[in-house]
Amino acid sequence: MASDDGDIHLRWMQAAMDMAEEALEAKEVPVGCVFVRGDKIIARARNRTNQLRNATRHAELEAIDEILANKELTPVVTQYPLSDTTLYVTVEPCIMCASALRQMGIKEVYYGCDNDRFGGCGSVLGVHSVLPHPKHEGYDAHGGYLRDEAIMILRRFYITENTNAPVPKSKANRVLKTEIPSRSSPRPQS
Repeated sequence: MASDDGDIHLRWMQAAMDMAEEALEAKEVPVGCVFVRGDKIIARARNRTNQLRNATRHAELEAIDEILANKELTPVVTQYPLSDTTLYVTVEPCIMCASALRQMGIKEVYYGCDNDRFGGCGSVLGVHSVLPHPKHEGYDAHGGYLRDEAIMILRRFYITENTNAPVPKSKANRVLKTEIPSRSSPRPQS
């Protein structure tokens, strides 16, 4: 990866991290994203599952709704309205979001940390491109951008008590772990 390309990816990923911080402040699972088209952020969003009491209100779907509702961003309805758009998201898209991105024709995805429980870009299932689909082409997904920061913000959330959880668990004795196992470099997940 060229240095300039890496700098650009980190700049967009930092914007996604800003949205994750906003989610954390709102007591949501801290996932944030930005959609970039033509070197410009066209949509930014964060998780709103607790706020809206709707498990489908992940950051990616919130932003997709914003893009589709905006006549300037989507002047004509097409089969693949995101074909010239790149997603930067703090956590690997879950299986649901990875599938939606594929159906919308996303150009490619860059993400922070793996989603070992629900990842749809290779950690659990390769919904993004590995699983065959009769109609929708796959997309490239690249992980590891601001990985440590993405892990730490999730840890900051998960040591707190989620009062919005159906059955809140006491976490009074939890300690924030700051050591993160290293990974050599961002890994492409084509």
